Amino acid sequence: MRKALILLLSMAIFSSCADDKNTNVEAINISAADYHASLDQITNIMVHDIFSPPVASRIYSYSNLAAYEIVAQHNPELESLTKRINADISIPILDTTKAIDYRMAALIAQLEIGKTLIFSEVEITNYRDSLFVSWKENNEEIFTNSEAYGMQVAEAFKNWIDKDNYKETRTMPKFSVYTEDVSRWQPTPPTYMDGIEPHWMKIRPFTLDSASQFKPEPHPEFSMDEGSDFYKELMEVYEVRNQMDETGNKSEEMSIAKFWDCNPYVSTQRGHLMFATKKITPGGHWIGITKIAGKRANLDFDKTVYAYTATSMGIADAFISCWDEKYRSNLVRPETLINKYIDDQWKPVLQTPPFPEYTSGHSVVSGASAEILTQLFGDQFQFLDDTEVRYGLPEREYTSFRNAAQEAALSRLYGGIHYRAAIENGLDQGIDLGKHVVNTLNLKAL
Repeated sequence: MRKALILLLSMAIFSSCADDKNTNVEAINISAADYHASLDQITNIMVHDIFSPPVASRIYSYSNLAAYEIVAQHNPELESLTKRINADISIPILDTTKAIDYRMAALIAQLEIGKTLIFSEVEITNYRDSLFVSWKENNEEIFTNSEAYGMQVAEAFKNWIDKDNYKETRTMPKFSVYTEDVSRWQPTPPTYMDGIEPHWMKIRPFTLDSASQFKPEPHPEFSMDEGSDFYKELMEVYEVRNQMDETGNKSEEMSIAKFWDCNPYVSTQRGHLMFATKKITPGGHWIGITKIAGKRANLDFDKTVYAYTATSMGIADAFISCWDEKYRSNLVRPETLINKYIDDQWKPVLQTPPFPEYTSGHSVVSGASAEILTQLFGDQFQFLDDTEVRYGLPEREYTSFRNAAQEAALSRLYGGIHYRAAIENGLDQGIDLGKHVVNTLNLKAL
């Protein structure tokens, strides 16, 4: 009788393992910290390669979504997000009869998509290969099966990504500048670059019905009459900058402007020498805040991927929405008008980025990100933002994500690169878009 019980127990254990081999992965022990590190690596390469803010958002969203769709198949608390977005893609099914570490497969898919979309492939390949050596030494069977599945999902994503109209926009004409109309955008100092990504509104969005779905209200009508609303906003930019000069470089306004700069390519000229300072994008800053929140909330691997994926898709749609308005309204930057009509020696605190003024991209992205993160982590989630420490700036403290978004938006006035309407209407545009993402993805609190 005792032998029979032992035999039955052994058969039950064997049957349980055979039914779901991909749950037996304790030997690998991949954690949320590994996902943070992997995404940090992608961010570092994007900073090195100098991707524009819209293009960077595309890389974040696709690489995170590829990882998430693997996680969602294994975790019954999560659902596929590709079923809720504009996605004509069939995700390969996870084979539970094989010994697969779904977390490992998710990381492999994330890195493969990241490698496909960046320039410096050798950097991400070296990082990935170092992980592969460790994983293979730990358990070769699990590694082999996980790699095969992760790459299978990545290939499905590559086919879908290839149809988002990005390649087509690479061959579309440059943005035309009309110098005879002073209300329209002109290239700005010091490099006078062409307007970047003038066709970004043609990129396939994730949750939007169209790029113009959250079209903001128009900016004040252009007028250089001193009593007009537009002229008053122009003078506000000019006077705020001058007041900051009077209070010195250590003023709170100066600190806010520099903390939220997030310009991936700042040109500095010394004599005949010009060099670039590389930084993260606005989307990269909010991805950094997502990391801070996830670590503070002690999220596990699955929820970490969920938070990154939701936030990055919101950021991507925010750039599509914002760029749609930028190249429709085609509004001149404050620096151009101030130098031409008011003070030819005036310079903004921040370098004016190379695209039209209205609306503020950082405002739209910050508003959208804050709404998504508030849904995930709560309305009174306090945090220390150390995202810019690597660039020599001190950390700043916020009482909520919305508090951070409001400051990020206002930084564009202190920086001298946006009028108030672009800031306030841009923030509203982002908030409305963020709420739409929350509802469309049916985001759950973490």
